[in-house]
Amino acid sequence: MTTLMTILGIVVFVIGLLFSIAWHELGHLSTAKLFGVRVPQYMVGFGPTIWSRKKGDTEYGVKAIPLGGYIRMIGMFPPGPDGRLEARSTSPWRGMVEDARAQSFEELQPGDENRLFYTRKPWKRVIVMFAGPFMNLILAVVIFMGVMMTFGVQTQTTTVGKVSDCVIQQSENRTKCEKGDQAAPAKAAGLEAGDKIIAFNGTRVEDWSTLQNDIRANPGKDVTITIERKGERVDLQTHLIRNQVSKSDGSGGYVEDEYVYAGFLGFTPASGIVQQSFGQSVDRMGDMMENGVESLIALPSKVPALWDAAFGDGPREDDSPMGVVGAARVGGEVFTLDIPPENQIAMMLFLVAGFNLSLFLFNMLPLLPLDGGHIAGALWESLRRNVAKVFRRPDPGPFDVAKLMPVAYVVAGIFICFTLLVLVADVVNPVRIS
Repeated sequence: MTTLMTILGIVVFVIGLLFSIAWHELGHLSTAKLFGVRVPQYMVGFGPTIWSRKKGDTEYGVKAIPLGGYIRMIGMFPPGPDGRLEARSTSPWRGMVEDARAQSFEELQPGDENRLFYTRKPWKRVIVMFAGPFMNLILAVVIFMGVMMTFGVQTQTTTVGKVSDCVIQQSENRTKCEKGDQAAPAKAAGLEAGDKIIAFNGTRVEDWSTLQNDIRANPGKDVTITIERKGERVDLQTHLIRNQVSKSDGSGGYVEDEYVYAGFLGFTPASGIVQQSFGQSVDRMGDMMENGVESLIALPSKVPALWDAAFGDGPREDDSPMGVVGAARVGGEVFTLDIPPENQIAMMLFLVAGFNLSLFLFNMLPLLPLDGGHIAGALWESLRRNVAKVFRRPDPGPFDVAKLMPVAYVVAGIFICFTLLVLVADVVNPVRIS
């Protein structure tokens, strides 16, 4: 049964992956057609074609390897300075430029002169190239917000999970009380596991972050903690002491290895699935975007640990980069967890949404052959032309992105090497969930 559920989880993730790719390419396709660019191909996947059908100018199809997709637009790059689409050079770098230029005109037909991508205004090309990643962002936001507002997310609550027996400074890294330790205010006040704190000093509290901030802001003060216990409302009086605690990240979590002195009550909040309001969901979505950008920036620094996890004895960190194979394995594990089916569905949706958010951020890097590289080229062309217009200089014409193809091949080579490293790590030392 476990094997069957694992396979089912992988299949569901792969379906979500294929839909995400198709959705991304649909953004490019729809805007390209909107601006009159001819698109001969719309393909999901790479390698041999499994199925295809031609409708109008475009062949739609699915290929065997579900690791990406593409649309083919006529005239991605302008002709060379001599107006020729193809020339031969003994320089390997120049040859790359010429090959890229020739391929962008491979399926040129009579009447296509006004349907070439490079002839469109820079702002239209920016929209076409941005539309793909933007579709992934839309999908990620819709899934994340939908799950958070309807199902909820695992979060710390105002319900008491455990009451501390004594006061221990956080930096001491111990959990057992010693002789001479002061009793924790929560213990002295009679707080018990299972109590739900509903108000602090008469002000209602709805979430753990607000309660934590209230407690920390009142060191050395007498306070009233209002709780619900077995359906009854009870007011508890206690004196908050000043203690060394972990620094808060402002959202109810903690900053690792950083401490501050603040008010201390002495209990651990219980966790549970809590539906989020629209505002809370927006805040969490913003945090996810911020964390995603930080993770992308930190990606190069994670390569040594990833190499050690793949080829050495190093552990695979929870925040280690993960590829499609690793994500599929996680998808398989989700359906084997001993949790309610609705939790499994929510986790799978979060996994697909996270994949889409990563696609958006990664594709926005201003590097060829990524969408962000083409966007950067169009913006540079617009800047050059506007500067020339201001200073009444001759129009410099389209920016020849094809000249950057040698750089694109280097970038692609780095990406391929990184992808292979992640693939090996995902196979021999995968990230696991519990």
